[in-house]
Amino acid sequence: MRRAVSLAALVFVAVVLASSAHAQGGSATPKPASGPAQAVLDQWNDIGRKLIAMAEDFPEDKYDFKAAPTTKTFAERLIHAAHANDFFTNGVRGEKAPAMDDPKRAEFKTKADVVAFVKKSFADGAAAIKAKGDSGMNDLVVDPFSNEQTRISDFAYGFVEHSGEIYGQLTVYYRVAGMVPPESRPSK
Repeated sequence: MRRAVSLAALVFVAVVLASSAHAQGGSATPKPASGPAQAVLDQWNDIGRKLIAMAEDFPEDKYDFKAAPTTKTFAERLIHAAHANDFFTNGVRGEKAPAMDDPKRAEFKTKADVVAFVKKSFADGAAAIKAKGDSGMNDLVVDPFSNEQTRISDFAYGFVEHSGEIYGQLTVYYRVAGMVPPESRPSK
């Protein structure tokens, strides 16, 4: 009897362990954590993908649409986000900060011009992050807005957050215009 109980307990434990391993995707080892540069790059690219999708998706005839009379236009918000990214990229590269004022909408005559500016700003930032690598994420840069030194990783996350705020604002533009933002659409 004791042997039967032991065998039943052993079978029970084996079944539980097997089902647990199956539920966790088999016995494969977990993917290792990303290094610091890759973690920053993933966040940078994710918000970049979202803003680029909006820039490409929003109709060109609505690019000068305002969600409210006191707000900037859809295009001006995208230009602002892209211009802000230049502060990050220039700082990381050790270059002079761009002019504080956003470029004027008139400098970007078409939707394609705005889309290209947004894409370039995120591509340049991604290249700067990659060039610094893991060890460079702890390098110090001077934040042109606070005139304080900050680690590159923290500096990057500040701009990711800023772009996320712009993304949130632009979702309102979509909704007020009677549209659904790309990220809110059902996946096909």
